[in-house]
Amino acid sequence: MANLDNEPKWYILHTYSGYEAMVKESLLRLIENNNLSDSIVDVKIPTEQTIEEKANGKRKVVERKLLPCYVFIKMVYSNQLWYLVTNTRGVTGFCGPQGRPIPMKEEEIRKMRLEEYVSDADFQVGDKVSIDNGPLEGFIGVIREINDAQQRARVNITMFGREQDVEVEYVQMQKISETAVEIPAAEEE
Repeated sequence: MANLDNEPKWYILHTYSGYEAMVKESLLRLIENNNLSDSIVDVKIPTEQTIEEKANGKRKVVERKLLPCYVFIKMVYSNQLWYLVTNTRGVTGFCGPQGRPIPMKEEEIRKMRLEEYVSDADFQVGDKVSIDNGPLEGFIGVIREINDAQQRARVNITMFGREQDVEVEYVQMQKISETAVEIPAAEEE
C-alpha cells in the first residue's frame, strides 16, 4: 500500500467520540515538532452549518461535524508516518483493511468538501444568488461581501421573517441572472 508517486493523498482516521479536535491539534503539533510539513499536508474535520433552536425559542446557526469520530488527513503515506499517526492519543486507526489506509477517491474528496475550489466564480457584492447546497438550501439572497481567499461570501437572506447575514461557500451558491428573477414563478392570483 505504499504511495510510490510521493503525491499527498487524503486518508480517513477513526477517533474516539469527542476527540476529533484534540486529534487534529495533536497531529498539527506532531507536524510542527517533527518537521513533517512536506509529508503531512493537511488535517481537516469537515463541518456544516445547521440551524438550531434553543429552549427559549431563539434560533441560531451552528457548526456541526459532518462525520463524528472521523478526521481527514492529507499525507504522503509511509510506514513511519502510519506509526506516528496511529500512536497519536485519541486515534483508533486508519479506515482500511487491517488498519492500513486506502486513499480516498476524487469524488469522495469533493463530496466531503475537503478540496473544493470555484476557479471561475464571478460573484460580486450586490449579486442575487440562490443557495443550492447545505442547510440553507433553497434560500435566495444578496451578496454583502466576498472573500475569494476562503471561497466564501456573506449573503443577506430572509430567515424566519427577518433579514439575516449568513456565510456561504462559493460552491453552495449560484448567481441568479436578472431575467430569471423578473419571471414570476407560477403564481396564482
